[in-house]
Amino acid sequence: MVAPLYRLHCFLKRAQMLLLCLGIAYLMAGSILLLQRSSVRVAQPNLASLPPLLSLAAPPIALRTAGLGVRARSRWAAIQPVSGGGAKAGRHWPASQSLGVQHLHRRWFHNLLPESPEQRVSLHRSSRHKGTYIGCFLHNASDRALGGTMLYDLRKMTSSLCQDTCSESGYQFAGLEYGAECHCGNRISSPRAPEEDCSLVCRGDRGSPCGGVGRLSIYKVEEQLPGHRKFRNVHYRGCFKLPKSTISTFPVYSSQPNLTTQSCIETCTDKELPLAVFKKPHCFCTWTSSLFSLNQQTDNQQCVGNLTSTSTPTAPTELDYHYQVYHTPVLDSRCKERMFLPQRSNSLVALSSFPGAGNTWVRHLIELATGYYTGSFYFDGTLYNRGFKGEKDYWKSGRSICVKTHESGQKEIEMFDSAILLIRNPYRSLVAEFNRKCAGHLGHATDAQWKSKEWPEFVSSYAPWWASHTLSWLKFGRRLLVVHYEELQKSLLPQLRLITAFLNVTMTEERLLCAQSNQDGHFKRSGAPRPSFDPFTPDMRQMIDPFIHTVDQALQSRNFSRLPQEYLPR
Repeated sequence: MVAPLYRLHCFLKRAQMLLLCLGIAYLMAGSILLLQRSSVRVAQPNLASLPPLLSLAAPPIALRTAGLGVRARSRWAAIQPVSGGGAKAGRHWPASQSLGVQHLHRRWFHNLLPESPEQRVSLHRSSRHKGTYIGCFLHNASDRALGGTMLYDLRKMTSSLCQDTCSESGYQFAGLEYGAECHCGNRISSPRAPEEDCSLVCRGDRGSPCGGVGRLSIYKVEEQLPGHRKFRNVHYRGCFKLPKSTISTFPVYSSQPNLTTQSCIETCTDKELPLAVFKKPHCFCTWTSSLFSLNQQTDNQQCVGNLTSTSTPTAPTELDYHYQVYHTPVLDSRCKERMFLPQRSNSLVALSSFPGAGNTWVRHLIELATGYYTGSFYFDGTLYNRGFKGEKDYWKSGRSICVKTHESGQKEIEMFDSAILLIRNPYRSLVAEFNRKCAGHLGHATDAQWKSKEWPEFVSSYAPWWASHTLSWLKFGRRLLVVHYEELQKSLLPQLRLITAFLNVTMTEERLLCAQSNQDGHFKRSGAPRPSFDPFTPDMRQMIDPFIHTVDQALQSRNFSRLPQEYLPR
């Protein structure tokens, strides 16, 4: 009996050694692959086979319910519990002893993968797509084929998606570059290139050509009848008093008896100009300038007659100087280009907010106003694919103008030299974050999800975090600028001036106005659908309202601007 047991014991010992050796060999193979990939700089990612990577801060109470993806905490530092915030301690993720090793692993895991031969599209393959394929054109620093807006989607770009985006933005041509970048415009301003230069396929549609390196595959989008084109990001800027001497300097003018605001916006969009200046029967198109700043607005009643005027087309007189001004979907090129800081900064500036408070929108505004990329304490593949290039940059690199974070522990707060603290109404923040968890950055939760047990559990976990996040930054933050989301919506330019001054960036008035004209970007959730009922029960409000009072008193005690009245009538 002893001999069989002894043999079994020896076999198990040998099996353990074998498994250990196999594990070591596996780790060595992975390390060799890491070194090989990190030593080669590849021009473009191939992320089609990777799962979505959404890594953001976790709530004070980790939710473990089906259907809700909880944002994971950053790997870069251990999470400290918030003291005095009234929230339970969150889940503590193990921290690496070496931030450099963590950073190398992150960069390797999200690194650009080499292009596979199957990504090349046969030039003779017949492909089905919307619109009309025009051809392959040069698109580099000296020859820009299309000068309009740009869209990135490194996972799911298709020719149809690009054409729809350009059409909704008012453009006639859509161009795709390197399989993942979409460019729009109304004029093709560069010479043709050989068709074999546009041999890459779209990331989300292997049957359509999607340009190449410095080359655009350009499509003519499907035309719609005048007056039936649907534009997104069209905004009414206001009524302005403009003298004839100023109007005469605008680059485009048209006049017709049956002119409408829609036809005027279409005219200016086709001319790739961001402002439509309208007074029936006159339409002018021009660039954004200080003439159209908010303090130059007049009473809208002065422009009421613009829509009902039946006068015959004549040149505008000195007395005809009240005009309605609209932002067209055209992206003002003066704030389109962005880059990393030319010199690494030794000061780390946080853009801190509770999840759902509009951090992504404010990052978009800062990038437009300053021309510099914003970084992130996390990595969100969806944001990176849509043009937030700072997502893949190490947050401590010093190359970003500021760094997004949702962290609220003392250790994480003290890593930053200063911070912009963004605060939003907790009721709206909770709704926005629940929508994101259920349906992504632009989607909406269904009524069934609002009525499920996940919503009450979410509120009970996240509502205390809303308060503790602000209280912690007020307590441990070194140098703070408090920005209220609602004030930013109401007074965009004054708030942007405060933000850029805090970031020590000098911006021209034209750049700020350009940012205002393109303020929505690609991450504005539409206003509908909303829950068909009030998702907040009386018990939820009884829990949330005291948090609002606590934060308001803390702001007041630190001589910061108090919460807006709409949060909770005082």
